[in-house]
Amino acid sequence: MTAERANPVPIGDFAAPPVVELIQRRSLIIGLVAAAACAAGAFLDPAQFFRSYLAGYLLWLGISLGCLAILMLQHLSGGLWGFVIRRLLEAATRVFPLLALLFLPLLFGLHQLYPWADPAKVAQDSLLQHKASYLNQTAFVARAVFYFALWCGAAHLLSRWSLQQDQVPRASVRDRMQGFSAIGLLFYGLTATFSAIDWVMSLDPHWYSTIYGMLFMAGGAVAGMALVIAMASLLSKYPPMSDVLAPAHFHDLGKLLLAFVMIWAYFSFSQFLIIWSGNLPEEITWYKVRLTGGWRTVGLALLLFHFVLPFLLLLSRDLKRQGRALALVAAAVLAMRYVDLYWLVTPSFPQAAGGLRFHWLDLAAPLAVGGVWMAEFLRQLKSRPLVPLNDPLLPQVLEHAHGSE
Repeated sequence: MTAERANPVPIGDFAAPPVVELIQRRSLIIGLVAAAACAAGAFLDPAQFFRSYLAGYLLWLGISLGCLAILMLQHLSGGLWGFVIRRLLEAATRVFPLLALLFLPLLFGLHQLYPWADPAKVAQDSLLQHKASYLNQTAFVARAVFYFALWCGAAHLLSRWSLQQDQVPRASVRDRMQGFSAIGLLFYGLTATFSAIDWVMSLDPHWYSTIYGMLFMAGGAVAGMALVIAMASLLSKYPPMSDVLAPAHFHDLGKLLLAFVMIWAYFSFSQFLIIWSGNLPEEITWYKVRLTGGWRTVGLALLLFHFVLPFLLLLSRDLKRQGRALALVAAAVLAMRYVDLYWLVTPSFPQAAGGLRFHWLDLAAPLAVGGVWMAEFLRQLKSRPLVPLNDPLLPQVLEHAHGSE
């Protein structure tokens, strides 16, 4: 039985530094300006708007999903690496209600995005008719509501229990978060897989991949960890996190980023190898479009800058222990996450299948969603202490930071 005790650490001692509010304001301005541009683009070219918006939206959704998975993994495994970034992870998961709201524009573009949502195309395609019991607008919306309800619920419970731990330290709260995470990861895997199938793979309903959901989960983990590393590096320059984050912490985070990059590369290559070895007409057309013309250059860039270069850089122990250098690698990886999503989404449309054609909305859309997402993320980050105050690991973290070189 654990005795309750008063909070030993003043909450104000771990409040977010003023730079967070500054970045929040600037992010919101960028997001609103880009959103206005997107609104003009939606009026001028609705089909292009929905294509660009989908790719941009998936980037920031993947970050929140990746942070949710990493947060639950940290509750299960423990460790100092997760303690120092837990509040960053929690803040990213509390953006899910906003992401649910930002999903609504896509519902107005279902006919523009998905062949199965067009009755005329379904009437002429026997395969679409066969899949109509799953791929229809009512089921699509119902599943989306289910996904967001689970994600929002999981984020809310984990954040609420973490706040309870700040107020009154109890071993039961820690055990509750750990037990919930064990079950939550299973539901996360299912919902992340089916959402990837619904929102991306069904852009081409004639093509399928059994590893597609795992590929998106790995990509989300890469994106989430990359953003967290960049933010941790920024916070490490200012009190109070300058007294918490140590080179050893960045070293651990860098190793995790390396692991996630390798997992993403493994799933990507596995999908390609299976389809290439099978050599089936209904499967190879998906890669044929993406490995010809300008899309081949994008694929080569992904190989080099999403895997080879980050892999080689993250092998360096010295680089991983330098927050700024690691943040630069993380920022590059995050940028390549959007390139990967752009490569996955855009060639699915007939307008882009003939060759690479970059539109200004392809830049405005991720900036619009990202600016608003970042503003809400930072608002959530400011609402809590930057570390879990009454977690048993706190004294060990502070001692470790002060004793590190």
